[in-house]
Amino acid sequence: MHQPPSAPTIGVFARGDGPAIADAWTAAAPSDGITYDRFRDLVLLDRNFDRDGLLVAKQGGTIVGAAYGVRRLVAAHGSDLEPDSGWIPFFFVHPKARRQGVGTRLVRGVMDWLASKGVKTVYFSSYTPNYFLPGLDAARYPEAARLLASLGFVTQYESVAMYRSLNDYRMPDDVRERIAALRAAGWSFESPTGDDLVDLIDIAGRHFNPDWARGIREGVLGGQPLERILTVRDPDGVMLGWAMHGTYENVLERFGPFGVVPDRRGTGLGKLLLHLTLERMRALGAHSAWFLWTEETSPAGILYAKTGFTVTRRFSILRAPLAA
Repeated sequence: MHQPPSAPTIGVFARGDGPAIADAWTAAAPSDGITYDRFRDLVLLDRNFDRDGLLVAKQGGTIVGAAYGVRRLVAAHGSDLEPDSGWIPFFFVHPKARRQGVGTRLVRGVMDWLASKGVKTVYFSSYTPNYFLPGLDAARYPEAARLLASLGFVTQYESVAMYRSLNDYRMPDDVRERIAALRAAGWSFESPTGDDLVDLIDIAGRHFNPDWARGIREGVLGGQPLERILTVRDPDGVMLGWAMHGTYENVLERFGPFGVVPDRRGTGLGKLLLHLTLERMRALGAHSAWFLWTEETSPAGILYAKTGFTVTRRFSILRAPLAA
């Protein structure tokens, strides 16, 4: 007689689970799949990883789902551990195990664990340094959207991912002429030397956010060629901005981070840096430029749209209060 499958059980991550988690994740979200090595690098080797925050659902000995909660054990900047904040970077349920309450049990279990550690607000899924997506793509994952809403998650803000083909890219003549004129006046648009990284990391951390400074530092330490970075200095030698690609996970076609110091925004420097970087990317063999996170109506979002980028996905950055 055929025996019905046993009810899924929930437990914490154990040795040997990693490869099966990656396989089940890819089956659950084939458009956002993951390899075991990438899962290992971004989760198991994360400096804030705690195995008790990685819950795994098994059915008949097979992994059918997981949810990951994390809070800071190492401060992102300075000494602030953000003790009131926690994150759920991902959760998933294998298609064969859905509609059994597995997802709700996993996410609620992670929320309860975070609350037990003193966390008061949990965010999905905007964890740095190792996020997979900026937030929830409700159009792609409507069931996840309904589940999170049922657990009290609400939208904090929204972001978009954008893409531009580089197969037909050509720097506009007016941009090239403006760069030439500024260079003739003593401005520099160049890849940094090792010494220049001191100024670059300083302005990224001081004028933007510490995670960008971390990303630049770790990218270079991880082997990112400096030719993937372009900086601008005024005639006095002051660095005013930069643009780069290939920073995260060494993905050549991933653009960013990118910025101009606040008191020089609106001068057109961002436009010049963006085009210089796209030209450099194409010269290095990239067929496209893409990134995961910007606000569509921000000055940067408007500049991207004017440069030929189109929105490919929309994300909701969510948060929920946790009971003490």
